[in-house]
Amino acid sequence: MARELSLKYGCNPNQQPARIFVAQGELPLEVLNGRPGYINFLDALNGWQLVRELKAALGLPAAASFKHVSPAGAAVGLPLSDTLRRIYFTGSGELSPLACAYARARGADRMSSFGDWVSLSDPCDLPTARLIAREVSDGVIAPGYTPEALEVLKGKRGGGYNIVRVDPDYAPEALERKMCFGITFEQGRNDLRIDDALLQNVVTRQKALPDSARRDLVLSLITLKYTQSNSVCYALDGQAIGIGAGQQSRIHCTRLAGGKADMWYLRQHPRTLALRFAQGLGRADRDNAIDVFLGDAPEEVTGDAVWSRYFAERPEPLSPQEKRAWLDTMHGVSLGSDAFFPFGDNIERAARSGVAYIAQPGGSIRDDLVVEACDRHGIAMALTGARLFHH
Repeated sequence: MARELSLKYGCNPNQQPARIFVAQGELPLEVLNGRPGYINFLDALNGWQLVRELKAALGLPAAASFKHVSPAGAAVGLPLSDTLRRIYFTGSGELSPLACAYARARGADRMSSFGDWVSLSDPCDLPTARLIAREVSDGVIAPGYTPEALEVLKGKRGGGYNIVRVDPDYAPEALERKMCFGITFEQGRNDLRIDDALLQNVVTRQKALPDSARRDLVLSLITLKYTQSNSVCYALDGQAIGIGAGQQSRIHCTRLAGGKADMWYLRQHPRTLALRFAQGLGRADRDNAIDVFLGDAPEEVTGDAVWSRYFAERPEPLSPQEKRAWLDTMHGVSLGSDAFFPFGDNIERAARSGVAYIAQPGGSIRDDLVVEACDRHGIAMALTGARLFHH
């Protein structure tokens, strides 16, 4: 391993020179293939921290899909149902626990994950590499690779796929620094441990937090720890199903993440699963086709030519009533917020996407109104006392 790596350029081609380096010792990573860039490494290192913490907290292999320094998806390695295998396009092959984690992380918001960076908590195995090889992505970071997995990944993108191995034992310094406008900022690393202990202060009438909800709340909070703020994360069945990142208003985070969670669930609607795509349509175009069918695409890309390109026969779109009826069957969703909810409108929106459990720091002067909103919907809410801003 080297002490520094020169990069082609920084965030943009005009930002040169660019490099990553450590002041002492060696970089805790090695490039096995390709030439990762500045943003690639930001995604890789944030994603690695996320999956490492998920594995430590929940004891399961974890994966994350990163785009522009926020996760599009994060998950742990629980088995996939037949429906999830269909909407994640995994095929019928063998899926290891790590491959299940990757499929969940990549499949939650497939539109946002297009061209992502993959982070894996465990050494990449062959089933996981085969799934990665099918998708459009920029690169992967993991603590290791089996020879078979490495061979598959090296064949991606004409042999130029970015593959990074990270030292799983590396521990960074307690202080971290970055610069803005020539001024250096310094702070202690956010080494807050997120686990079940943060969920003890349940302030609503509904007190029950089943084990599945505790797992999903921990997952959502760890995900938020590495998501650009403001941010909100909906989680279910061991995976994030909707992440709202980088919004100035918390209600906009809640709406954005809720809309993504709704799309994830609507992809499982029987009529969505029954869509007949045009012959030879690739995965990315199938994702676009589903967005058109579900009415989430802008009007300028939903004309007759688009329908005929995507579908073997034009389907009748789901009506608003059909969508609402299906979404009303989504239950048991967990929601985390990186800072307090200032108004009850966030709870009202969350309830429309099946949220039954919430973890947020608390501390608003209107906490009582937020609790009242939860009580109206039978939602259990824990106040963690821990803000998770990330910039």
